[in-house]
Amino acid sequence: MPAAAHAPHDARFQRIRAAIYLILLAGYVLSFIHRIAPAAIAGELTEAFAIGSAVLGTLAATYFYVYTVLQIPVGVLADTLGPRIIITVGAFIAGAGSLVFGLAPAWEIAAAGRTLVGIGVAVTFVALLKICASWYPPERFATLNGITQLVGNLGAVAAGAPLAWLVTVTSWRSAFIGLGVMSFIIGVLTWAIVRDRPEQRGYEPLILATVNASVPWTQALAQVLGNRATWPGFFVNIGVGGTYLAFAGLWAVPYLREVHGLSRIVAAEHASVLLLGVAFGALIVGLLSDRLRNRCGIMRAYTGLFALSWLPWLLHFDMPLWASYAWFGLMGLLIPGFMLTWTVVKEVNRAEHAGMAISVVNVGIFLGAGVLQPAVGAVLDAGRARGDLAGAWDHALWLLAGSTVLGALCTLFLRETGKGR
Repeated sequence: MPAAAHAPHDARFQRIRAAIYLILLAGYVLSFIHRIAPAAIAGELTEAFAIGSAVLGTLAATYFYVYTVLQIPVGVLADTLGPRIIITVGAFIAGAGSLVFGLAPAWEIAAAGRTLVGIGVAVTFVALLKICASWYPPERFATLNGITQLVGNLGAVAAGAPLAWLVTVTSWRSAFIGLGVMSFIIGVLTWAIVRDRPEQRGYEPLILATVNASVPWTQALAQVLGNRATWPGFFVNIGVGGTYLAFAGLWAVPYLREVHGLSRIVAAEHASVLLLGVAFGALIVGLLSDRLRNRCGIMRAYTGLFALSWLPWLLHFDMPLWASYAWFGLMGLLIPGFMLTWTVVKEVNRAEHAGMAISVVNVGIFLGAGVLQPAVGAVLDAGRARGDLAGAWDHALWLLAGSTVLGALCTLFLRETGKGR
C-alpha cells in the first residue's frame, strides 16, 4: 500500500482521483442547468401552462424549496452513508423528475417533476465537496471549489442563451427529456467508478480524512449547529447567494425583456454573460483566497462591490447594448465572493464534519432563492394588476438589491482560523 505522503504524486492515484472528480462534476453541471433553465424558457412555461408571474416563480422555486429542506440531511448522509451512494440514488431521482417535467400536461405535474429534480440534485454539491476534502489536501480546497464553480456555472451558461436557441429548434420538453437520460448515465458511472475515500482504492487516507468519526451523527450535527462560527456564512448566503439564484435563475431575462425591450435571445445572452462572469469569477476568487491566504477580507470586498453593482439598474442609467453586456459580466465577476463561505465553515468545524458544516451554510443560498423568486413574482403581479409594471420592476430590483446588502453586511461577522493554509 502506498504511503500517504506519496499518494498525491502516484500516477494511478491521480488518474483515479481525476475520474471520480470529473464524474461528480458532470452531475454538478446538470444541477446548474436545471437550476437556471426556467429563466431561458419562462415565456414557454407561461404559455404552455397558462400561468402568471407568481405561479411561474413558485414553479421555478419548487427546486429551491426541496433543495433547502434537504441540505442538512444531505450533509448528514454525506458524512455517514458516503457520497457514492447518495449521488447514485440522487442521479436516478433527478432523471425521473426531469422526464416528468418534460412530459407534464399541467403546471402542477411540472412542479412535481421539478421537485423530484430538486431532491435528486440536492445531494450533488455537498457530496462533491466531501469527496474533495477526502481526496485532496486542504490547501487546495478553495482552488478546487473555484474550479468546480467555474465548470458548474458554464453549465448554467448552457441553460441561458444556448437553451433559448435550442427551444426554437426543438422544444423545451425534448430538452428536459434529454437531461433526464444524462442523469441516468451519471448515476451508472457514479456507482461503477466513484469511491468515497482513497483507502477504498487501496491507498492510505490523506490528512483531512484521517480523523475517524468518534461521535454519533446527531451529536456531530449538534456540534456544527452549536458552533457560533457556523452561522454568519448561512446569512451571507441567504442575502448574496439567494439573490444571485433568484435573479439569474428566473427574473433576469423577463426584466430585460419587459423593462429594456430586449428580444428573448439578447436577454438570454445577457444572462449567459452574467453566468460566465460568475464562472470565471469563482475560479479567480478561489485562486486569490488560497494564494493570499485570506478568506473573509476577499469575501467582504466582493460582496460589497456586488451590492453596489445594482445601482445602474436602480437609478435607471441609460446604457448602450455593449455597456449592458459588460455590466452584466462585471456583476457576474463580483458574485462569487459568497462562495468562500464553504471554505470558511469547513475550517471552523471539525474535519470529519465537513459535509454537515457545508450543508448548513448551503441551506441559506436556496432558502434565499426560494423566498425571493416567488416574492418578486408577487410584486410583479401586483404591479400588473394596478397597471404599473415599470414601477413593480423598480420595487422588485430594490428587493433584490436590499437582500444583497444584508448579505454583504453579514460578512463582517465571519472569522477564519487559518487552517487549510
